[in-house]
Amino acid sequence: MLTNPIMRGVLTAMTTVALAGPGGGAADVPGAIRAAPGAAAARPPAPPPTLAGVSYGTHERHVLDFWRADSPRPTPLVFVIHGGGWQGGEKERVNRFVDVAGVLAEGISVVAINYRFVKQAAEAGIEPPVRAPLHDAARALQFVRSKAAEWNIDKARIGAAGGSAGACSSLWLAFHDDLGEARSEDPVARESTRLWCAAVNGAQTTLDPQQMQEWTPNSRYGAHAFGITGGFGAFLAKRDEILPWIAEYSPYALVSGDDPPIYLFYNAPPALGQDQKDPTHTSNFGVRLQERCRGVGVACELVYPGAPEARHASAQEYLIETLKAPAKAGKE
Repeated sequence: MLTNPIMRGVLTAMTTVALAGPGGGAADVPGAIRAAPGAAAARPPAPPPTLAGVSYGTHERHVLDFWRADSPRPTPLVFVIHGGGWQGGEKERVNRFVDVAGVLAEGISVVAINYRFVKQAAEAGIEPPVRAPLHDAARALQFVRSKAAEWNIDKARIGAAGGSAGACSSLWLAFHDDLGEARSEDPVARESTRLWCAAVNGAQTTLDPQQMQEWTPNSRYGAHAFGITGGFGAFLAKRDEILPWIAEYSPYALVSGDDPPIYLFYNAPPALGQDQKDPTHTSNFGVRLQERCRGVGVACELVYPGAPEARHASAQEYLIETLKAPAKAGKE
């Protein structure tokens, strides 16, 4: 009998419907990432947003939906970035990552964003293509902060959530130095891109093909992020040429001691150095990132079946507790 309530929750999460990848298939989030307890098919659809299709930029995919929690005081906010390999997906998938109604009931508002895909970025000549979805997420976060007074948001207490590519984007925001430009003439650009926390499912924590291969020999993900054709072998062969890009866009490479706490959920235990059934979403990613975080003093909770130090059964549970926790000295 399983007596640990956290692990019961994890196993419950693994019995629900898999998050779909591009086109509803399994390319980015196959059976690897199951919805959090009570999520996906077990959840009703998200309630209608307070504001839908709000533009935060000039591209047709620069849009977001906002759900306002009922509160007399500024509320924390969960900032949701959908998965899909940076190649597909929509903000309407928000309930696959958090239960919007449940988050609102806790007095926490929600935003879900769309962003440009890597194919669109490549067609526009953006190098590397992954720059577009990542910087779109940063711009959307700045836009939300610029609306803090109007939308009744506590701009300090924003936590990112998402699955797979959306999880990688969330971690990139969590670890990247602040992209806010204090002297910009654009008031949105002056806003911070830093987070209070991030809680994600099935994250790719590195975009370095050499690290991926060392951690999981049958790795196959990531070439498209840098506009490389020819598969993972070509990605690995061009690694030295794109090291500056890897250093800029790989979450693992950006970790520093002043970063916010994070939560990582995977649906299978790690097996470092061994082939994985789903190498794109293996918890090997989580083990190595947790080691990196602990080495510089960043709190990182890693959850998978049998994880020895799991405290929260889902990303949502972690987000609610962390976003509502009393501030530590110097945090706000």
